[in-house]
Formats: sequence, C-alpha cells, structure tokens
Amino acid sequence: MKKIQRVLLILSLALTFNCISIDTQAQCPMCKMSAENNMKDGGTAGKGLNKGIFMMLGMPYVLVGTIGVLWYRNRKNEDEDE
Repeated sequence: MKKIQRVLLILSLALTFNCISIDTQAQCPMCKMSAENNMKDGGTAGKGLNKGIFMMLGMPYVLVGTIGVLWYRNRKNEDEDE
C-alpha cells in the first residue's frame, strides 16, 4: 500500500507543478524580436519557432518515459521467470 501512496503523492505533485505557471521567456532577445517582427508583418515564423521549442521540451520526457516502460516490462518478465 505504501507504493501506491508514493505514486499518488508523486503524481499529485507533478500535476500541481504543471498547473502552476510562471511567466518566463524561453527565447533569446534577438530571436524574440525577429519572431515578433515577422508576426507583425503577417508571417508565421513565430508559430514555427514556438512549436520547435515545445518539441525540444517534450523529447526528454518521451525518451525517459520509453526507457521507463521498457525497464518495467523487462523487470516484470524477470519476476515471472523466477
């Protein structure tokens, strides 16, 4: 039962931290100025830049999640063999 409580605690903390947002600037000033000027002129480079930032942000989570799932499945198979 303790494992379930730990998992629920970690999930609730992760959810809480995801819901709390802090205004940050992820772009360097030159990139931000270039994207803003392009958006003012009717371009779409700023949207593409933001999508690229989100893709780079999400990739480590996808990799760690994949490794975690593979590890869990492999460990589960080892426990069944014993």
